[in-house]
Amino acid sequence: MNEKLLDGKRLAAEIRGEVGERVAGLAARGIVPRLDVILVGDDPASRVYVGAKARACEKLGMASGTHRLEAGAGQAAVERLVDDLNADPGVDGILVQLPLPDGYDTHAVLDRIDPAKDVDGFHPLNVGLLQQGRPALVACTPAGIMELLRREKIPVEGRRAVIVGRSDIVGKPLAMLLLHAHATVTLCHSRTRDLAAVTGQADILVAAAGKLALIGPEHVKPGAVVIDVGIHRITERETVERLFPGDEARMARFEAKGSVLAGDVDFVRVAPLASRITPVPGGVGPLTIAMLMANTVRAASLRRGIEA
Repeated sequence: MNEKLLDGKRLAAEIRGEVGERVAGLAARGIVPRLDVILVGDDPASRVYVGAKARACEKLGMASGTHRLEAGAGQAAVERLVDDLNADPGVDGILVQLPLPDGYDTHAVLDRIDPAKDVDGFHPLNVGLLQQGRPALVACTPAGIMELLRREKIPVEGRRAVIVGRSDIVGKPLAMLLLHAHATVTLCHSRTRDLAAVTGQADILVAAAGKLALIGPEHVKPGAVVIDVGIHRITERETVERLFPGDEARMARFEAKGSVLAGDVDFVRVAPLASRITPVPGGVGPLTIAMLMANTVRAASLRRGIEA
């Protein structure tokens, strides 16, 4: 089984090493790339993600800042903060931690970010550049998936790729990246009829629908490469026992922590069919933060006219 696993942790470490070399090169010019994160509200998962990003910056010798606002701070307060960071020449990357609390216009906030500092790749200008095949800053999770495929030497050109999930964060930008890499791409969603008939044609199957264990063996062509973007925290013993029967190590983690993580793919039943597959955790997740660091260094370089 181990030879099938696509080890996102190892690949993320490779990417961070390369980013660290670029950070050192910029430091020699007196430049320290800086990422600033805006956190609105007190969502526990968002706090964890923001902390992880700050630690990643620190380990690479980059600067970072976290700007916390109360959930009720209001749209105008968030937009003023974005404007201040846009105007600060020392800030290279701006990230708004999503989701924002109810009542905020997420698109209005993201559209306000300077495209040159949009390290999440969500601004309409960066999305449009990606559409045209000349991206500057690309959404981190799709960029990480493409790095995984490239570094693992998984052929993309001429292959049939199916993505389950059409979000602006993963599904749509990944479809563009795969298309520019000369794959034949199908984008599925909640209204796709006979999902298994479509996914069963995939040489590369990406599960990014946000639904626990949606993809079972009936959805997978033997020999397909399966990329699981989903991440779900399971807190019910019955669900753990159903999805991971006989997995004593996972059950021990559940007993110790009260939860375990799983993805959009029913890993135990799908893995025997796949030629390669990402685990959850340890697959796509580590690559996302690594690519965020890479985007921040790229933004710092491009903003100063340095070849990135």
